[in-house]
Amino acid sequence: MKEIKPFVTLVGAGPGDPDLITLKGIKAIQQADVILYDALVNEELLELATADCTKIYVGKRAEQLSTSQDQINQLLVDYALTHGHVVRLKGGDPFVFGRGGEEIDFVRKFNIPTAVVPGLSSSISLTGLQQIPLTYRGISESFWVITGATKAGFLSEDLYTAVNTNATVVVLMGYAKLHQIIELYKENGKADLPIALIQNGSLPNEKIVLGRVDNILEQAEASAIGVPAIIVLGEVVAKHLEFEKVKEQLQFIEG
Repeated sequence: MKEIKPFVTLVGAGPGDPDLITLKGIKAIQQADVILYDALVNEELLELATADCTKIYVGKRAEQLSTSQDQINQLLVDYALTHGHVVRLKGGDPFVFGRGGEEIDFVRKFNIPTAVVPGLSSSISLTGLQQIPLTYRGISESFWVITGATKAGFLSEDLYTAVNTNATVVVLMGYAKLHQIIELYKENGKADLPIALIQNGSLPNEKIVLGRVDNILEQAEASAIGVPAIIVLGEVVAKHLEFEKVKEQLQFIEG
């Protein structure tokens, strides 16, 4: 009988394109006895696992049936103790709004060894794929990655600080709060600030909408942008290859 050696590895799967996972992430999948994977994980990655690997979907998506975080935490421990190496496969990076910290804290309580394989966060990878630099000399000295809403469902307090800086702001899981974010930026004199919405980034069905704070809602509606999407606010958005073209089109329409 095979000796069971409990072990849990948190693996970042990247933003969606299966080619954007790290080599170390691929090796972890290949060595897994069990994989617990999220809604935003590209299921092509599961094909890298061995034939006898147990694959369990534990995705959490708004307004859909989902597995609670407490259930996921317990599953990690239970499967590690009964099967051995458990890979927790998460979209993006496990430690960037992925609750990876909570999961690893829970597993450690049971003295189960753990490891983390970082992944490409959508905050830096989707902007990079669109050739939007998060920092740019003379334009943006820093970038902030902020969740759209708190656990209680309110707009993140950090946005109220970020709006008063020149930093590039990337909002994750915030599309439902887009109207509130737009109003906040308008109230703080940022109506002309460039903004981008990126849906299904890195995938064949990717959509991007470019505009200014004061017209992005109309642009989003016309393009039928939806979730999952990230919001990028900052002067660096104007570096996108299509921004000037979009700007001219909007000026023509408004004129």
